[in-house]
Amino acid sequence: MKNMLQLLTPKTMKNNQEFKSKKLTTSDGTIMYTFDGKLHNWDGPALIPEGNMKKREYYLNGIKMNEKQWKEALRGRDGLPWYKGSGAKARF
Repeated sequence: MKNMLQLLTPKTMKNNQEFKSKKLTTSDGTIMYTFDGKLHNWDGPALIPEGNMKKREYYLNGIKMNEKQWKEALRGRDGLPWYKGSGAKARF
């Protein structure tokens, strides 16, 4: 799971601009958030069929997740890497 989180962590572009996902709305009311041609949204569900939040689906970089997996990926997104924590100082 840890390797998967590393793949899903957003990176920055050359000009220090953060990647932005695009919001698309279809004629039937379906809302999709995409990035680089894949369903992706760090802020909430990436697919909301017909605008119905009960049918929401979570995706990160095109990988479908349930809500629990998505929240875990969010938790692993920020924070210090293992080598900058207090445990690393105790070894040296």
